[in-house]
Amino acid sequence: MKKIDFASSKQSTLGVEWELALVDAETGELASVANEVLRGVAARHPELNEDDEHPHIKQELLLNTVELVTGICTTVAQAKQDLAGSLAAVREVTDPMGVEVFCAGSHPFSPPQLQPVTDKERYAKLIDRTQWWGRQMVIYGVHVHVGLDSRDKVLPVLDGLVNYFPHFQALSASSPFWGGEDTGYASHRALMFQQLPTAGLPFQFASWDDYESYVQDMFTTGVIDTLSEIRWDIRPVPNLGTIEMRICDGLASLEEVGAIAALTQCLVDEFSTTLDAGGTIPTMPPWHVQENKWRAARYGLDAIIILDAEGNEQLVTDHLRETLRRLEPVAAKLGCSAELADVEKIIQRGAGYQRQRRVAAEHGGDLRAVVLDLVQQMRKGPEA
Repeated sequence: MKKIDFASSKQSTLGVEWELALVDAETGELASVANEVLRGVAARHPELNEDDEHPHIKQELLLNTVELVTGICTTVAQAKQDLAGSLAAVREVTDPMGVEVFCAGSHPFSPPQLQPVTDKERYAKLIDRTQWWGRQMVIYGVHVHVGLDSRDKVLPVLDGLVNYFPHFQALSASSPFWGGEDTGYASHRALMFQQLPTAGLPFQFASWDDYESYVQDMFTTGVIDTLSEIRWDIRPVPNLGTIEMRICDGLASLEEVGAIAALTQCLVDEFSTTLDAGGTIPTMPPWHVQENKWRAARYGLDAIIILDAEGNEQLVTDHLRETLRRLEPVAAKLGCSAELADVEKIIQRGAGYQRQRRVAAEHGGDLRAVVLDLVQQMRKGPEA
């Protein structure tokens, strides 16, 4: 069995990936101009290019998408600054093109099946294999990597983050509309993305050997060709020495990205400290975890979630507030107190799905207004 090394990483370092949709500034329709945007960025910043690509602005599956990727950061504020710089570099190119950017779990009305795929072999193979489901993947997310200083912590920390799956899903839920229809869900993306092979909820393993055995089975049976094709909602990233939280729908503003990054960093650091002290992290049965995911995708911030293996339940926002109070000392240690406090702002003003429905109602169901509102949130912040 092939061994999987876990890279050395400084505890609680941070990296963030932010997927952005490109849209026509007038119509709000998706604009498949990523290649032009990426070429423009590379031309303006030749000193940064690696293999003709900006190190922090990347291609994605669809030609209507660019992804902003931070370097290794020690604080959330540093990660936000990194993302802000990349966003400014994108806007240098998109503004003269009449193209805007926004981020949400999905585009409210552009037909998914009409969106061109980036011309790369791995993307073509994905679409060929997954067919209709693959062609529906017009979705956007935010991924947060947190460094772990020991391989032995990876799977217990994954188990710990699984307990907070519905919290992240509810806070970020921003895909109520799909192909012009209201799905009735807070996050349609959550249920759409899990249709891909190896996507969805992670398995929970008792040991690293068990994880290695699973990965070997995936290679042996041809399910994956590379480790990165395991697309779980939370996953180890051995080559980076991180745990990656991939639960979240796309977030509309840098403030919200910072809030989610802070919550992730604080939880991982708290779990790490517990393990250092010889403690354990409680787990829940997989059926509780699966139910929590569905409830958060359906009801968002109104979800009643299962808290533990005994089946105790609580409104997700009430448990979130308790969690935020508990994490305040951790945030102070990590230097992200202000960003963690921004989680409360999401609860107070409502998550993305709530705002989208509100804007649609105010404009007689016009989903173009929803897109233009998302564009303004990206430019001016969530209070825009």
